[in-house]
Amino acid sequence: MTQPWLAAILALVLAALTLAVVVSSVIASFPRGLILAALLVGAGIAGWYGLIRRGTPQVFGLGLAATLVLTAVLIMILDGGVAEFVVVGATAFATVAATKAAFAVHVPLPSAANPACPVLFFNPKSGGGKAEQFRLADEARARGIKPIELTPGSDLERLVRDAIAAGADALAMAGGDGSQAIVAAIAAECGLPYACIPSGTRNHFALDLGVDRNDVVGALDAFVDGGERTVDLAEVNGRVFVNNVSLGLYAEAVQAEGYRDAKLRTILETLPDVLGPEGEGIDLRWVGPGGSEHSSGAAILVSNNRYRLGKAVGSGTRPKIDDGLLGITVASGPTGRDGGRMVQRPWREWSAPEFEVRSEGPIAAGIDGEALVLESPLRFRILPGVLRVRIARKHPGASPSMAMPENLLGTAGALLAIAAGRRTS
Repeated sequence: MTQPWLAAILALVLAALTLAVVVSSVIASFPRGLILAALLVGAGIAGWYGLIRRGTPQVFGLGLAATLVLTAVLIMILDGGVAEFVVVGATAFATVAATKAAFAVHVPLPSAANPACPVLFFNPKSGGGKAEQFRLADEARARGIKPIELTPGSDLERLVRDAIAAGADALAMAGGDGSQAIVAAIAAECGLPYACIPSGTRNHFALDLGVDRNDVVGALDAFVDGGERTVDLAEVNGRVFVNNVSLGLYAEAVQAEGYRDAKLRTILETLPDVLGPEGEGIDLRWVGPGGSEHSSGAAILVSNNRYRLGKAVGSGTRPKIDDGLLGITVASGPTGRDGGRMVQRPWREWSAPEFEVRSEGPIAAGIDGEALVLESPLRFRILPGVLRVRIARKHPGASPSMAMPENLLGTAGALLAIAAGRRTS
């Protein structure tokens, strides 16, 4: 889908079709929809009850949740609702895909002089061995970029500083986001251009920078025929991160032995200790946007610029990475309390240039996916416009959610405008 107006028309048609099927199904099968909704809500409540407990209460809660879900499935099968469910799911999925295509961006970036001595650092094992699969070292040499391979026990920071001392005037990193943060921090410190090569597993930083994650080799062209933009970095207690720092449930789980081998099971086993009535909870204290001090939160996410969260389209991405503000999200359990009072909202988001989290002891943290334990207090701050990023001209050059409106009504209006030819970006 290369034409935004065509994608917008398709998205609007599919959305209308999805809505029509849902409405007609609700009317034709009343009160089946209400019964199914009640069963699924009950399953959610029972499932949560079981997840945050151990022993017999856990078995009861999860068993009841499974029974209610099975009952809902049987009702759909016996009442002929499976086909409608499949149609709604398929059209909804296609609507989201078409909407993404309609808002896809390609931002022309200012030209920049090619570096004379660029260096690529690459982890051959990262992302399942993408560097070796795409022969990155050879591709780098063909572009006049010196490749330096990371071997077991390599000190990446020392390698980068040694390369700069030897004359490197541009830095690229092919690896996970933890390694990207190290190289990006040094590039920012030294005022050198930096390129993110998406050879890690998820490549979240590359996505939000506007690097095509499916074009690993093409990303090297950032130093051959690339544009330049400046973006923010963030730090916690002096340690730079490119994406986010997670505290609370996830951070506690990643510290557990065996997390890498069974991630979901480890997180589920951690739930009762963190959120259950018999658990000790998490000792995290922070000040909200209104100036009040809080001491709750099942999870706290502090990010280098704000993420879109809970959205059907663009969720998990940052519309911008040069806003000069941290993104702060605090999630509390449904029964969470704050200073003895019920938490008013289980989910709150805001932005700020600085943020602080305190605790009586060390705090478990996941920094760009790496499990660490830091001493309290954690002091977060944004580092606005410190990193010069080079991006290949054929790549998007901006986050896929940059042009996406924040709400459903705004999205519908923007799709109408694109379909009518009044917007081209």
